[in-house]
This record gives sequence, C-alpha cells and structure tokens, in this order.
Amino acid sequence: MSETSGKSYLGSHLREYGMIMALVAIVFFFTVVVRATIDVDFLSAQNITNLFLQNSYVIIMALGMLLVIVAGHIDLSVGSVVGFTGAVAAVLTVKLGWPVWAVIPAVLFVGLLIGAAQGYWVAFWRIPSFIVTLAGMLVFRGLTLWLLGGQNIGPFPKAFQSLSTGFLPDLFGKADEAMLGLERMNGTALLIVLLAAAIVVWIGWRKRAQDASFGISPEPSAVFWVRNATICGALVFVGYKLAIFRGLPNVVVVLALLTVIYAFFTEQTTQGRRIYALGGNEKAARLSGIHTERLVFFCFANMGVLAALAGMIVAARLNSSTPKAGVGFELDVIAAVFIGGASMSGGVGRIVGVVTGALIMGVMNNGMSILGIGIDYQQVIKGLVLLAAVIFDVYNKSK
Repeated sequence: MSETSGKSYLGSHLREYGMIMALVAIVFFFTVVVRATIDVDFLSAQNITNLFLQNSYVIIMALGMLLVIVAGHIDLSVGSVVGFTGAVAAVLTVKLGWPVWAVIPAVLFVGLLIGAAQGYWVAFWRIPSFIVTLAGMLVFRGLTLWLLGGQNIGPFPKAFQSLSTGFLPDLFGKADEAMLGLERMNGTALLIVLLAAAIVVWIGWRKRAQDASFGISPEPSAVFWVRNATICGALVFVGYKLAIFRGLPNVVVVLALLTVIYAFFTEQTTQGRRIYALGGNEKAARLSGIHTERLVFFCFANMGVLAALAGMIVAARLNSSTPKAGVGFELDVIAAVFIGGASMSGGVGRIVGVVTGALIMGVMNNGMSILGIGIDYQQVIKGLVLLAAVIFDVYNKSK
C-alpha cells in the first residue's frame, strides 16, 4: 500500500496533530514572553517539576473522564469526590492512625463504591448522567464538610506525602556524576526517559508496519519521523531537566503507567473498542450484543477510583485535607478532555489527546500565574480556549 501525501494525511488527522502543535506553540509562547517580561526561565527544571506536581490530578482524572465522555455521558461530581476521598484519607491516617499501605486501597475502594453507585443509576435506571452526577457533586461536597467538621485535618506522615511530593531514588548513586562531569545528575531518571523515548519510536514503527500489513495506507515517512522526533526530543529535554533537579517525581511515574494502561485498554482490547461503539451509536451497539449497561457502569466505577487517587494526591500535596479541596476541578478535567479532541456526542477521543489537552491546560495555568495574570482573566482565557476547541470539533464534524 503506497503512502498518502503528508498534506492530505495531516488534513485527515487534523484533530490529533493540531493539539500537539498547539501545545508546542503555547510552550514556545510562554517561554519567550516570560523571559522577555520578568526574565525568568519558563522551562527551568524547578518549573517543569512544579508543572507536573500541580496538574497531576487533572491528567489522572481526565483519563477516566475520557471513557465517560466517549460512552456518551458526563461526570460533574469528580471535584467533590476528590474532596471527600481526601477527607476520608485524612480521617483514616491522622485521626485513626491507619498505616499508609492500608489507607490507599481503602480510599480507592471508597472511590469505587461512589462511582459504582452513580453508575448504577445512570446505566440501569437510565437517569441522565448530568442529573445523577450533579446530585453527587452536592452530596459529596456536603459530606466532605460534615466529615471534616468545617476544619482542615493534617499534617500527613511522610510516607503519605510521598504520593505527591516524593521522588524516585537514584539507583546509580553518584557514579554518573563523575563520568559526565556534572554537578548533579539523577541517572535513573535520565535512563527511564531515554527508554521511554525508544519505546515511543518502537510502538509507532510497529503500528505503522501493522497498518501496511492490513492494507491501510501507512503514515507518511516524513510525518512519522517529524512527529516522533518532536515527542522524543521533548521527552529527553524534560527528562534531562528533571534529572538535574530532583529526579522523577513519583506522581509522574504513576501518570506514565496509567497513560500506558489506558492507551492499551482503549486501543487494543475488545472492551475498550466497545466503549467507543457504545458512544457512537448505543442502539446499534446493543443490537450487536454489547452489554451497554455494564460498560456504562464500568466507566463510572473507574472514574470513581481515579477521582479517589487524585483526592489522595491533592491531599498529600497540600499536606492536609481541606473543605475546599476539589472545588472547580471538574471544570478543568472536562475542559482537558474536550480540548484533547473528545467529541461532545461521544464515540471519539484518544488517551494521547487527553494527556495533551491536560498539559495545555496546565501550561496555560502555570504560564499565566507566573506572568501575574489575575484569576478573573485566567478564567476568561480558559473558557475561550474550551469554546474554540468545541467549535473546532463541530466544524470538523460538519466537513
């Protein structure tokens, strides 16, 4: 099968590549403007680390929200679930003295129960997800206030804090510093990132070969190498910056593992493909023998687990559970999914796009905060970006 031209290929994959180009453009913009305005390096090791630590919860929940939206639903309760599960973790850890190894699975189970309860009403009783999760948003916000008694609970032990603020130790010790002549270098972090870059290229090459073997017009060579060079270059640059600072944050490792798992699930498994079929046409999916109710139930239960994980990470970062934790988080998560290319009508969206959309939101938040832009203008700008992403989706669909 001959290759299509690069121009026609990019035109048919504008949604996917447009987000990557937008992320690169936004990073370049803030790098130049921040340097010119306040003479600060936007791509410094410390700021890149802060970028991941501050926005990890968005990416984690966006992975689950993608499945919910692809299935044709929405979950407005995730912010309140983050606050409630963080409060549960605080009560179990600080007040009851549970060890961290017992708290983490217990809180994840609470999130599973919350997601399953909401998914039950949506999947089997056909109550609109907007109504169910709106009710959940109010219920769990109230339960958070009740559980905390309107006060903060903390601090957490160091082991719990490491969920968000911990870093992978350097397995190579100081040997690499002597070889490279550097003042400080985390060899483990750099090696992991280099391996990740090699795996990205291998997976892309394997997929390209599979497309050709199935008679699918392969991705043009120029597009393939430019895309992979951009991604690998970014990975190596970020890895180097992290390596010369404090190494890989624990939360980045969690994000990477979850991204790989969910990308594999959505693209390589039967159940993942059925979720897309459900969102594309529920009636046709049901007639073809797919248990649509079970899939919807699974999507909400999964969302509850990821919201609980995000709740513990937020609590660990703040070193306390607060009644205001999670307020407005659902807006950032939903915006990240739509900016990343998911369709409002369901059935469309990719994990890579969602991660890109979340990074776009994170870079914008970080850059505007460094420039001292007020929260009022930040909300306006993010709202316009979300609107532009939805308009772009509608325009593509009309074509």
